[in-house]
Amino acid sequence: MKSILITGCSSGFGLETAKHFLDRGWRVIATMRTPHEDILPAAPNLEVLQLDVTDPASIARAIAAAGEIDVLVNNAGIGWLNAVEGTSIETVRRIFETNTFGTIAMIQAILPQFRERRSGTIVNVTSSVTLRSLPLLSVYTASKAAVNAFTESFALEIEPFNIKVKLVLPGLAPDTRFGENARALAPGALDFPAPYMPLGQAVIAGLMGHHDEITRSSDVAEAIWQAATDDNAPARIYAGADAITWSKQA
Repeated sequence: MKSILITGCSSGFGLETAKHFLDRGWRVIATMRTPHEDILPAAPNLEVLQLDVTDPASIARAIAAAGEIDVLVNNAGIGWLNAVEGTSIETVRRIFETNTFGTIAMIQAILPQFRERRSGTIVNVTSSVTLRSLPLLSVYTASKAAVNAFTESFALEIEPFNIKVKLVLPGLAPDTRFGENARALAPGALDFPAPYMPLGQAVIAGLMGHHDEITRSSDVAEAIWQAATDDNAPARIYAGADAITWSKQA
């Protein structure tokens, strides 16, 4: 039975991906900062672990408890929508600590077992906002674009060890907790500085409005499945109709 460790499984992409792999008979290690075992169906091939990707001790405990795994999915992330002028440098650091440095820290923790076994797959979930410039998403986009660049360079150094690394780039997903996560990060999230309020209201209206093309959590789970199981999968997999459209326009 193959094993997968997924970060950020309390909601959205991570939760849907955990269910997707459970349904297909994999051993799933679903991790989250505050474990909630009842959000996933009870199964003998499921283990729920506490994991904060910004805490080295938490990472070490989770990797040790998980044992041998075949696939690591770096999905944990923080959304952020605000002007740079309305974002404290402390908030910027927290976003990068989770979205960028947390991804790298997880990779560093799992690499020894992958390298020694000369097998393993790493899937980094970023965002299709890295494909086009959008207002009020500059900090979030930068944190995800850094992972894109890191992944493509990192892939070259692990190739001799038969380790694969893939990128999954989702589009706009209304069924995720992007706004809630932003508000949990810092008071005043989505509370735009007065000069940016008209722009902020317009952007939110656009995000909340009707979209012919969106991304569903199931689209991302299927893209991660492809990255984990298809040896011929491309290095970048676009998840969701809007992400696919943007990739053709980039």
